[in-house]
Amino acid sequence: MPRTALKKTKTHSTPSSKEAHPSRRPLKILLAASEVVPFAKTGGLADVVGALPRALLKLGCEVSVVLPKYRSISPEKYKLKVAVKDLRVPMGMGEMSADILSTRLGDTHATVYFIQNDRYFDRDGFYGTPEGDYHDNAERFAFFARAVMEMPKALQWRPDILHLNDWQSGLAAAYRKTLYRDDPDYASTRTLFTIHNIAYQGLFPKYVLPMTGIGWEEFTPDKLEFYDQVNYLKAGLVYSDALNTVSERYAQEIQTDEFGHGLQGVLKARSPNLHGILNGVDYDEWNPATDREIPAQYTVKNHEKKAESKKKLLAEMGLPSKAGAPVVGLVSRLTDQKGMDLIAEIIEGFLSLDVQFVILGTGEPRYHSLFEDLQGRFPDKLAAALRFDQRLSKMVYAGSDLFLMPSRFEPCGLGQMIAMKYGTIPLVRRTGGLADTVENLSPDGKKGTGFVFDNYRGDELLFAIKRAVEAFHQPKLWKDLVQRAMKQDFSWDASAARYLGLYREILKK
Repeated sequence: MPRTALKKTKTHSTPSSKEAHPSRRPLKILLAASEVVPFAKTGGLADVVGALPRALLKLGCEVSVVLPKYRSISPEKYKLKVAVKDLRVPMGMGEMSADILSTRLGDTHATVYFIQNDRYFDRDGFYGTPEGDYHDNAERFAFFARAVMEMPKALQWRPDILHLNDWQSGLAAAYRKTLYRDDPDYASTRTLFTIHNIAYQGLFPKYVLPMTGIGWEEFTPDKLEFYDQVNYLKAGLVYSDALNTVSERYAQEIQTDEFGHGLQGVLKARSPNLHGILNGVDYDEWNPATDREIPAQYTVKNHEKKAESKKKLLAEMGLPSKAGAPVVGLVSRLTDQKGMDLIAEIIEGFLSLDVQFVILGTGEPRYHSLFEDLQGRFPDKLAAALRFDQRLSKMVYAGSDLFLMPSRFEPCGLGQMIAMKYGTIPLVRRTGGLADTVENLSPDGKKGTGFVFDNYRGDELLFAIKRAVEAFHQPKLWKDLVQRAMKQDFSWDASAARYLGLYREILKK
């Protein structure tokens, strides 16, 4: 049996043999992820794993979260304490050591644990440097997954559900069904694996397998093998008790050749256990009624105060205020997945319209160069802030009239939901979570919450933009559209209830 900590400090109550059945007590949930807001973030995964525990607590669950202790996570800032000292983590033929640190998730009762091992995680980046991924990511996240399995044993805390997220924690599902199959501490634990973006899979040479501690008998096409490589995401798909992704539509799309990234066969085979649960928005963070980082707070009843944010946004971005010209905002990674190639294709026609375009984000160097060049050529029409800036992102959401998300694929997307809350109308392609959350404006203007185009083509994007600009110049239609958008409710409450239902369904099996 895998060894536990040599020294341990209890932060949870010791389980009893007479402990109540999960159906008669609060469920114990452990969420494992490589990033969690506010501690570590590169994308939407962090937002989800930072917000879902708060909503689950409201539903009566006992929730903990675990992630690596990266260099950028300040022990002083987050008041980290040692929960377990010198946890022994089996790796290959030997062992590595980890300290388990802990704190609270904000002002909640959820505990956040950090796997501290300086060899693996005391680095500038989470996954790599600007030059590329770290060469030992296979080892780093095998260690993380194995430590995730050892930590509850050391804490003497038995989770009902081990909720794993993306490839970085995928091996934990394989560990549960192989090395920990007969471990009494996990006899009643079930696993849920959430796919946030199937394009990122954690592919590594097969020679890493002995380092993980998993035997070669698991290296087969129906298990860990993927075109003669080890696939950490596939481990989560194959070994977990249930799977979900972050929108209903994306759950269907990833079972197709176009969106499955080579794993569509695995997903089709597991389709009875594959669910779509839309991500929520943390309205404590993203709400124009309470947002102190915008010039004036507003609600659906006085959304005309958006004009103050628009004026400030234009001034901050160095653009003149042009009466009657809609501001189109974009907050995004500047990559082809996000539709930057479509924007590049139609940018001249786009900027020939009476619009102003504000861009915030980082990404591929060619798009940095493109927007820098356009900013010089169209100084009154386009401004780009090529950086990550949370404060400025709120100004873009509040100060824009339209929000552009022409993604090639989008598992869920938060930008379109945040934009609607701020009364900024999304213009999106019909894919993934964008299709699930934005209703195309009807011909009579009486229904819909945004503008939607179907095919991934520049001419269709430009036509949708022209349609949106025409609608903007119809004050009554636009006011009604903004009010419908602001009334949409994408809070975590409904999504968390669906997760809780799925947890209980898994435990019945």
